[in-house]
Amino acid sequence: MQPVTSTEIKDEEPDREERVRRIIHVDMDSYYASVEQRDHPELRGKPVAVGSPSARGVVLTASYEARPFGVRSALPSLTAKRLCPDLIFVPARFDVYRSVSAQIHAIFAEYTDLIEPLSLDEAYLDVTHNKQGVPIATEIATRIRARIKEVTGLNASAGISYCKFLAKMASDLNKPNGQAVITPKHGPAFVARLAVKKFHGIGPATATKMERLGILTGADLRAKSLAFLQQHFGKSGTWYYNISRGIDDRPVRPDRERKSVGAEDTFIGDIFDLDAARGEILPLVDKVWRHCHNKSLRGRTVTLKVKYTDFQIITRSRTEAAPFETTEGIVAAVDALLAPLFPAAKGIRLLGITLSAFTDDVRSERADQLQLAI
Repeated sequence: MQPVTSTEIKDEEPDREERVRRIIHVDMDSYYASVEQRDHPELRGKPVAVGSPSARGVVLTASYEARPFGVRSALPSLTAKRLCPDLIFVPARFDVYRSVSAQIHAIFAEYTDLIEPLSLDEAYLDVTHNKQGVPIATEIATRIRARIKEVTGLNASAGISYCKFLAKMASDLNKPNGQAVITPKHGPAFVARLAVKKFHGIGPATATKMERLGILTGADLRAKSLAFLQQHFGKSGTWYYNISRGIDDRPVRPDRERKSVGAEDTFIGDIFDLDAARGEILPLVDKVWRHCHNKSLRGRTVTLKVKYTDFQIITRSRTEAAPFETTEGIVAAVDALLAPLFPAAKGIRLLGITLSAFTDDVRSERADQLQLAI
């Protein structure tokens, strides 16, 4: 699909122009792999995968040279190696990726304070009223991408639109090292032509369900009533109803709260024994707890993730009335979720722990408890 070309985002009605937002979605190209190719010239132009080549390893990021072979993120390393025999694996260096990400976000801050990070390598920017006073969003995106290249040596792609959903979709149109814009005039038509399986936020399971209902494109989605979509997709039905019309009023939130913190580990050998599983859980809980403690986060819900040797994934959750205050409390809650899964009928290849349902103000809650005690 060819991107919509324009030099400026404008509403069709002049008196409404001030209400049209200018949103940029910046997405670094093959971020981890590009950093490795930058720092190791011998890797440039070669198929590279960041991750472990072990039997239980997975690809974190693949360079563009590896992608024509079908190598992609989350692919098992052994499968990736079969698809691309010349694939070069390099270990991840998250300290470096975080450092480069800080440089990139400092560039964003030269233009706006309304920055919503999504990960180390992508973010939304609201540049409607920007620090440089540049009225054209496409020009800002061009400048930001040039500055990123100048400072880090890395390529970035960008999508520009009047809402977050379409800015995200636009950033994929001219990858790598390009940008595209979707204007308010062209937004609904762009969505109508797009296959629903390519919508950001619609995964394979939802896309399959939509196809069973005769929904293959954005136009098909738009043809369904709000009641129909709510009946089949619950609360998400309202979201699908709106985006099928190119409507997304979500603001860019620089203070976006972290909704969960998790850690997981894939094992060299399958686990069948409860005690072995308990031993693997302890370092995961410790990692999650330390991160939450450093960020002053306290959560009430703990979720256990289990991936079996046949790649079946199950989750089990437990929510307490008050936030967990110790690692021992989390371990006990996880153990209560884990124990019923044994004896295991098949091997476990991965365990994960996530803490969520964070309390907004733990100190205030504790103060209230003290007052009640008095």
